[in-house]
Amino acid sequence: MKVQTSSPCLLLLLGSLALVTLTLCGPAASARPETGSLDASATAAMELQELDRVMSLPGQPAYSPEFRQYSGYVTTDEYLGKALFYWFLEATDKPDEKPLVLWLNGGPGCSSIGFGQAQELGPFLVKKDVAELELNPYAWNQVANLLFLDSPAGVGFSYTNTSFGKDPPGDNSTAYGSYTFLIRWFQRFPQHKMKVFYIAGESYAGHYVPQLANVIVDQNKIAPKENYINLKGIMIGNAYMDGDTDLLGIVDSAWHHALISDKLYSDFQKFCNFSLVDLSKECNAAIDQFNALYSIIDIYSLYTPRCELGYPNFNSSFAAQIGRTSSRFDFLKIPMGYDPCSQTNSINRAWNDSDMTVLPIVKKLTQSGLRIWIYSGDTDARIPTTSTRYTLKKLGLPIKEDWSPWFHHKQVGGWSVVFDGLTFVTVRGAGHMVPSIMPEQALELFKYFLANQNLPSKPF
Repeated sequence: MKVQTSSPCLLLLLGSLALVTLTLCGPAASARPETGSLDASATAAMELQELDRVMSLPGQPAYSPEFRQYSGYVTTDEYLGKALFYWFLEATDKPDEKPLVLWLNGGPGCSSIGFGQAQELGPFLVKKDVAELELNPYAWNQVANLLFLDSPAGVGFSYTNTSFGKDPPGDNSTAYGSYTFLIRWFQRFPQHKMKVFYIAGESYAGHYVPQLANVIVDQNKIAPKENYINLKGIMIGNAYMDGDTDLLGIVDSAWHHALISDKLYSDFQKFCNFSLVDLSKECNAAIDQFNALYSIIDIYSLYTPRCELGYPNFNSSFAAQIGRTSSRFDFLKIPMGYDPCSQTNSINRAWNDSDMTVLPIVKKLTQSGLRIWIYSGDTDARIPTTSTRYTLKKLGLPIKEDWSPWFHHKQVGGWSVVFDGLTFVTVRGAGHMVPSIMPEQALELFKYFLANQNLPSKPF
């Protein structure tokens, strides 16, 4: 086995139940053949690419689709010593003709490598209880070139040499850090520079994705030609976009799913104004009762078994959001259940800025001509479909095609509504991590997003 990269020997925690060792060290491989003459900068870029080339992975199935993959670091701030780790997987068929998609997991603190690639939409998934990989028959790199990024510095393998106390992470620095990464990554991979480019993600990427897209849109107006990014659209799953409607939707969804009593629901309506910046003592008491419920079921997927991994009995991402937005609210009083990012509290607690809402940015992007799809697994209770519907209603966008079912083969895959500038899609039976729970439907949704087509309205 040969694996060649510019990164050091690494240990990737690929999933919650398996540890896979990626030995990314080895002798140099031959540069891939290129036709035509290359100037000095292009030659240098090709040499850097080959240093990041991954030839194979430990535990990789013998009969794997043929596609190139690369991983390594891109320095985003020399002074602070920040470098972001990426894993790039070319499309399995005609990669030169396929778009490029950047995938971002949320948290803050979730690794896009350890979760997005290894548990959701990447070509290699981790086998349960065995340090081996298995092929994902619904991998998204069947239809696109995929770029997974651990962001911000401190997440996954991305690192910083500066303490969070001196340089705390936050929404703004994450957006600009990811933008710097893209500019420098395209310098290393110039052949992908003018590809149609999309940004996708889930959960707190409801902040990351529109904020990064906004930076790109603004910078494209003033950046030199060589730094232009060919952004065409964004797609976000179970997106955390607005704190107030998120909290309101969590409670309403719990009642509609028969998870809380009429009395508790009445207490919420009576004592809570559903604003994260001002929660009364009585509202906190109602939240205490609410938390007890989510200590026994999985808030991320209501109808799947709760994971028993011995993690702290609270949701770190929601805890940090509360801690950042309300000093009057005990950050431990949050919905519970298995949290795939519960070991990332250092990132969460250091988070310096988090917009209460990104809706002004989303509204701006709807007017910029970008394709925008928001999708929602309808059994997620952390950012439930109810929350997303409340959130999108605040945008006040005219409806072009009203609420209607879409089909996955002979069955209803979910429902969708097309607004002026934005499409909202639900995925029936999926939880927070849609590609993990309903992978076939997720791939279908992704294909239609890329094709800029409405999902099937009739069985097929």
